[in-house]
Amino acid sequence: MVVMLLFLMFFFLVLNFPMVIPMVAAPLAVVYNYILNMDMAMTCQQLIAGVSSTVLLSVPMFILAADIMCAGQTTKRLLDLVETFVGHIHGGMAITTAATCTIFGAISGSTQATVVAVGKPMRGRLLQLGYNDGASSALIISSAIIALLIPPSISMIMYAVVTGSSVGDLFIAGVGPGIFMFICFSIYSFFYAKYVNIPKLKKATWPERLAALKKAILPLGFPVIIFAGIYSGMFSPTEAAAIAVLYALILELIIYRSIKITDLYRISLSTAVVTCAVFILVAGGQLFSWVISYAQIPQMLTSVILGSDPSAIRILVTVTVFFFIGCMFVDSLVVIIILSPIFYPVAMQAGIDPIHLGIVITLQAAVGSISPPFGCNIFTACAIFNKPYIEIVKGLPPYIIMCIIISAVVIIFPQLSLFLL
Repeated sequence: MVVMLLFLMFFFLVLNFPMVIPMVAAPLAVVYNYILNMDMAMTCQQLIAGVSSTVLLSVPMFILAADIMCAGQTTKRLLDLVETFVGHIHGGMAITTAATCTIFGAISGSTQATVVAVGKPMRGRLLQLGYNDGASSALIISSAIIALLIPPSISMIMYAVVTGSSVGDLFIAGVGPGIFMFICFSIYSFFYAKYVNIPKLKKATWPERLAALKKAILPLGFPVIIFAGIYSGMFSPTEAAAIAVLYALILELIIYRSIKITDLYRISLSTAVVTCAVFILVAGGQLFSWVISYAQIPQMLTSVILGSDPSAIRILVTVTVFFFIGCMFVDSLVVIIILSPIFYPVAMQAGIDPIHLGIVITLQAAVGSISPPFGCNIFTACAIFNKPYIEIVKGLPPYIIMCIIISAVVIIFPQLSLFLL
């Protein structure tokens, strides 16, 4: 059963089928050949169950809010604000990039949306200051992964759907590691700029800073509304997503008038395409998880890999390795859907906090999106910057090393992610 499942998955992947085909076809074949007393209609029920969670309602709404802001002025206003405060120090423009990615991540929840929204305006500024192509591209796509740690995060939502954990608690727990990652990237940017002698910008005056703050005050309302609302219990993550869409529409359509009503069809169509792709993967992942659980594959794998009585540290390190490698080759949402049911039960038996486990997994999903060979942010950057693959990845090693160190710190010091709970 296990051999057939894995063989069919790799077979379809080698033939370059879309990821949903091996995720659905392989478990269907196993059910048909090995679980003879099973009504095949139950497989359809599992596919439907995968997308029946009300938590998933927040996914298309967060994506839509991000798409509306990408089409409007939000990103530029945030960039200008951060630049007036840190642009004059060594690596100020790089720190501006990382800070803007962090703030925009608190709005979009998507690394790829952050690459597009922040990458387009920032890459030109970085090149003008003297950063080379590899360094500027690596900085942008690496800073964008902070979006998966700062709430709202689509990866956290997927983990919550699979494990039944609290989305609100995951959102709050991601703040500490997200800010820690931003600080690490900023320190590296400061010393890198000094080392390669990147010129500093003119220091902005306080009137200029206040003017930039005035322009950016409304976009800054996004993370405040989302975080404060969820933290205070005023509304759920799903309700926060709906409020984010409404706020984005009011901001870009009525106040800034940066988009027109006629643009909403194009924006909504883009959101629909991305949402359909995500939901198809979630449905297929539910069927795959159901079959591997029925076949007791998680128990077999964990007993072989972890032994009979593994420690919490050993489990978290193993989870880190498996998710890091998996996200290097496959979309992080797919890896979360497939691997989380395998490691979640044994982690709970070892007394690991489910929220801490979720942050460790989300962190690996973030790192995987910038890790060769198939990190999604790499290909997004290739498309929007019109640069070859090698040019994009050559500046990534320092950021991947920093992310590995950050992962170790989060594992050793769980309070970094749990101190707000």
